[in-house]
Amino acid sequence: MLKTTNQSWGLTILRVIVGAVFAAHGWQKVFVFGVHNVTGMFRHMGIPAPRISAPAIMLIELLGGAALVLGIGTRIAALLLAVDMLGAILFVHLKNGFFAPGGVEFPLTLLSGCLCIALAGAGALSVQGSRGKKRL
Repeated sequence: MLKTTNQSWGLTILRVIVGAVFAAHGWQKVFVFGVHNVTGMFRHMGIPAPRISAPAIMLIELLGGAALVLGIGTRIAALLLAVDMLGAILFVHLKNGFFAPGGVEFPLTLLSGCLCIALAGAGALSVQGSRGKKRL
């Protein structure tokens, strides 16, 4: 069994909360709005290739968020979600300044959390950690 430290538990809290936020947003896009409405929203916001990017982002947020919560493929999921937030910042939020609700404040925070997880790993209580794998 791997020794858990305060740092490892801190990563776990970050991973689970960030993952839950993404999973909730993905759930909303998939099961409430649907691909047609998300595609239209992306088109309206000027996001490139909305017929491709909308379903991709929907799945990345739903499955990537769930992967973070569970601690499965953590680094890859965190990197994909970081790219998602970078796109959100560049295509949607940057023109609105810093502060919420429309500015970069929230997506920048999620981007930072994802980058920390991608660099540091899953932390304690992850599926991959329970299988003895430190990295992925």
